[in-house]
Amino acid sequence: MTTSADLKTNLTFDDQVIKKIAGITANQVDGIVSLDGNVFSELTDRITDGTDPTKGIQTDVGEHQVSIKMDATIAYGKDTRKIFNEVVAKVQTALREMTGLSLVEFELHINDIKTADELKDDKTKS
Repeated sequence: MTTSADLKTNLTFDDQVIKKIAGITANQVDGIVSLDGNVFSELTDRITDGTDPTKGIQTDVGEHQVSIKMDATIAYGKDTRKIFNEVVAKVQTALREMTGLSLVEFELHINDIKTADELKDDKTKS
């Protein structure tokens, strides 16, 4: 007979799960145009529909903690610090609520900025 004191349990998450939570959450923040990967993922987007929410995200997932690095394009004229603070807060909350993991390190690298005209052109090309 096994008692609850004898029961050993372990809940783990694949990196892709954490990347997906972070990507979907970050994309909901006003001012984030897209999360961007490397040249290979940009080429992949041209072949596929380009809806991979894990693109441009690297994670290091531990048993209780996670660190995240993201590359993003933002909208011209938006307050970058406000975008950053909102992404951190929302990703931290989403991870805690969905997985129980603590976000211990977060890095957001802005690799491009797009004007309203550029965004319109991008939508027209799609």
